[in-house]
Amino acid sequence: MVRLLISTGEVSGDLQGSLLVKALHEEASRRGLPLEVVALGGSRMERAGAVLLADTTRLGAIGLWEPIPLVLPTLKLQARVRRWLRGHPPDAVVLIDYMGANVNLGLRLKRLYPDVPITYYIAPQEWAFSLGDGGTTRLIGFTDRILAIFPEEARFYGERGARVTWVGHPLIDTLQQRPSRQEARQRLGLPADAPVLLLLPASRRQELRYLLPPMAAAVALLQRQHPDLQVLLPAGLPGFEAPLTEAMEAAGVSAVRVIPAGEADGLRPLLCAAADAALTKSGTANLELALRGVPQVAGYRVSRPTAFLARHVLHFNVDHISPVNLVLGERLVPELLQDAFTPEAIVAALTPLLDPASGARERVLEGYGRLREELGEPGVTRRAAEAILKPFSDPTP
Repeated sequence: MVRLLISTGEVSGDLQGSLLVKALHEEASRRGLPLEVVALGGSRMERAGAVLLADTTRLGAIGLWEPIPLVLPTLKLQARVRRWLRGHPPDAVVLIDYMGANVNLGLRLKRLYPDVPITYYIAPQEWAFSLGDGGTTRLIGFTDRILAIFPEEARFYGERGARVTWVGHPLIDTLQQRPSRQEARQRLGLPADAPVLLLLPASRRQELRYLLPPMAAAVALLQRQHPDLQVLLPAGLPGFEAPLTEAMEAAGVSAVRVIPAGEADGLRPLLCAAADAALTKSGTANLELALRGVPQVAGYRVSRPTAFLARHVLHFNVDHISPVNLVLGERLVPELLQDAFTPEAIVAALTPLLDPASGARERVLEGYGRLREELGEPGVTRRAAEAILKPFSDPTP
């Protein structure tokens, strides 16, 4: 029996982890290899076949003050993981994104079990941003292999001495389901010709505070221009449904459907197919929207102290924040950050995307086509699973 430990956090990591867990079990079965996957992740990974050691999807926060309430739960989780590791040494480890926690875990594991192979799958985006004098790249010291999902990521770490394999982006493997706009609207019970906006504001609790109010106000303004505008609002985590509903009601938004977190994953292909445009926080969702052909506006806000610290003390610098723009090296998707993330600016950016005569949609969709060419070919998670399990057996004929 091969025991594999996978560690990630937050909603996006749980999604990527679930795709990998499924591929690992399929590859292990093909090889006739008994496999146990133990995970620090979330419910998606558990449903995919992992034994969940701890749920880390609610422990993500960005900022100066925002992580403070999570310190005690994080310390308890780390102690639990240390106890488990002492009694259950893994045969291999896979770390997915989640930079701070996974770097610390990787360093600890390399001290405890120096011969256990550690794979970093979806490395932190040090290649995309500058922090102080540059990224720490500490992960190179304890990682045996990096499975890169972006070409630039592979180049960045390869030039710094890491053993890197580019496998492509795992979202490529999720695009088999592509319902038509008409079919999606029929199944969702939406008007055939009304404009539809997909709203993706939060996968962390702090984002409900900083992103949701300006988004809700912007949607209310948009509905004054488009009284028939329909709004689809999937909850990023269980428990988000109530604050999402309250924010929409407080802003005076009508014709909004808040979709429970437990249903959101299964409905995602329909939601994207039905939408004319999306308003979203920056992150992995930007890539999914692009691959599914949904024009979008992306934004992000943190607290003012955090923004000041990042800008003036840590000298955080990035040309783009949306992964779509990072990969393409251009501002294809409008980005509205911090003080620029206002209801009026959001409306100004979204309005051309909702106007078929503006030409904005066509420009964005052309850029999405170029993006797709940069993200690899289908079979990403299968290639990753093969690389992770290769040391333990040869494929069966």
